[in-house]
Amino acid sequence: MNAVVVAVIVMLGLSLCRINVIIALIVAALVGGVTGGMGIQATIAAFESGAFGGGKVALNYAMLGALAVAIARSGLPGVITRRLVGVVNINRASGSGSTMLKWWLVGGILIMSCLSQNLIPIHIAFIPVLIPPLLSVMAELGLDRRLVACTITFGIVAAYMLVPIGFGGIFLNDVLAVQLWQNGLDISDISLPQAMLLPTAGMVAGLMIAICFSYRGKRHYEVDKIHAVEQDDLTSVASSKAIWIAVTAIVLAFVIQLGTGSLVMGALAGFLLFMLGGVIKPRESDSVFNQGMAMMAMVGFIMITASGFSEVLKQTGHITSLVETSVSLMGGNQALAALVMLLVGLLVTMGIGSAFSTVPILSAIYVPLATAMDFSTMAIVALVGTAGVLGDAGSPASDSTLGPTVGLNVDGQHNHIWDSVVPSFLHYNLPLIAFGWLAAMVL
Repeated sequence: MNAVVVAVIVMLGLSLCRINVIIALIVAALVGGVTGGMGIQATIAAFESGAFGGGKVALNYAMLGALAVAIARSGLPGVITRRLVGVVNINRASGSGSTMLKWWLVGGILIMSCLSQNLIPIHIAFIPVLIPPLLSVMAELGLDRRLVACTITFGIVAAYMLVPIGFGGIFLNDVLAVQLWQNGLDISDISLPQAMLLPTAGMVAGLMIAICFSYRGKRHYEVDKIHAVEQDDLTSVASSKAIWIAVTAIVLAFVIQLGTGSLVMGALAGFLLFMLGGVIKPRESDSVFNQGMAMMAMVGFIMITASGFSEVLKQTGHITSLVETSVSLMGGNQALAALVMLLVGLLVTMGIGSAFSTVPILSAIYVPLATAMDFSTMAIVALVGTAGVLGDAGSPASDSTLGPTVGLNVDGQHNHIWDSVVPSFLHYNLPLIAFGWLAAMVL
């Protein structure tokens, strides 16, 4: 049997059985290596060699996590929340219709969600701060929380798909580009954001459908169930000094990242400014780093493990035979090949729950397969990138669906599967498949 097919099936099976994805990847790598005739020792050596290559991405995550915690401690997210609530209250007092207030609210949440991945790289840490204080306003407006979940997921995913800054820099430059290079694809003359533009348009289409059709109506929520304690963030006041330091640190991190091309250096500079400004005291630096690493550790370790898994698949030598068999079965039909690759990508990423962690696995298989099928370089970038993003946009285990649930379910009126996962899957995964396939055909 083909070792690559066996390894992927084992990994998916264990993940679907709710076995920790890191354990699933390690076990699947061992099974794949032994099936491919490598033996236990050679498999372990290959796995460790590949895992070592994922260290840079894990370090990026750790530094961004520390910066995210520092930004949160400065009080800046709370200030943004109060301003958003203030705008809503001003519009309500002036007699603005509920429809206008609804769009103010959705627009503000969308902007913050996008900023959380790029300009203010705090990932999902903003959700518990921003969303709970707004639940009472949402309830008064009858705003469907499924729309809010879709809005947050869009901002988190689409921002890193397209903009190579912050988490977008990790995904596009440190994960996607590196893995494509390592698997033999020359992308020196390719703009990755341009290749991902059409798949991102699929996300935009899904959001528009959610806003204009699926969840435009009102939905009733019991205001009495909203916990008053969640309003505490609105009463805490951050010093103006801390806010200015936070803003300056964000700008500094942004400039240094663009100037040096290093996300680690940018995040480090921003974090040091927080310390020099007194927002983070030296004795608190360990605590902040630990919190940041805890927030990002799971994804970082999954990415390290996925790199090891990918290396084992390569060293079995079975990718070549899989590619040859697949090409012969598809008869050179690019349309069918693109659809199959996206659907398989959906299965893999739904099991793992992270685009960042899935790209190393998919690149090892898809780059030689798509090359043999005569896809253009731009089309291959779009295929691999879209296939990776599919799980992030609709997996029950993804931060992009878990994050919205954390903020929207503080009063027990938002179900993770039916109110976050299913809406995100329908409005983003299906358009991503359609637009990803279209990108593979036209690029």
